[in-house]
Amino acid sequence: MKYKSKRIQISCDGGAATGKSTGAKMISKKYKLKFLSSGLLYRYAAFLLINYKPKEKFKFIENKFKKLNYKRLEKIKLHTPLISEQSSIIAKNKKIRKILKKFQIDFSKKYKNCCIEGRDISTKILPNSDLKFFFVCSLSIAAKRRFSELKRLSINLKLKDVEKAIRIRNKLDINRKHSPLLKHRNSIVIDSGKYDKKAMLAKMSYFVESFLKKKYGNRRN
Repeated sequence: MKYKSKRIQISCDGGAATGKSTGAKMISKKYKLKFLSSGLLYRYAAFLLINYKPKEKFKFIENKFKKLNYKRLEKIKLHTPLISEQSSIIAKNKKIRKILKKFQIDFSKKYKNCCIEGRDISTKILPNSDLKFFFVCSLSIAAKRRFSELKRLSINLKLKDVEKAIRIRNKLDINRKHSPLLKHRNSIVIDSGKYDKKAMLAKMSYFVESFLKKKYGNRRN
């Protein structure tokens, strides 16, 4: 890992529970990149609308995101079924997408070493990212993952209901008019169903190291 200090921006995309968040977090930690989850931003926007019910929702969301400290989101319970449902709905709203897009682009300008994960990062947010990963896995694997996550959060749902929710969410994301879920032509596909976490990190690291070696050669600093 002699290239840890070198500049690199990585985008990670994929459907629900395909492992993109896990992969993005692991590679960010290994290479000391600033990490941002697009999905968490939409969940936070949904949380705000559900809890505050503002009359002027777009202005309210815009003001909240101007002052947002991203790290604080980790302390808010944002993975409830209601928030999941609402976040998929507001993700189709062009005005809200514009507000959140600005936050993400500003983040990428502020932190030249960063990794952002979501559903339209490679195509809309960071089209010029140095590396693009696109995560996939079977619906059954995705459902089991999300089921385990919810169980850890003491949210009790049936596995079949979780699978149905993921199927619907992916369909909405693929077919929405604004910024649909698409694989960028330069994306490296990561089938997370074929790897454990260690192997997935190793595969991603191979591409990161290859890029950095090509760009910086054997320079260590």
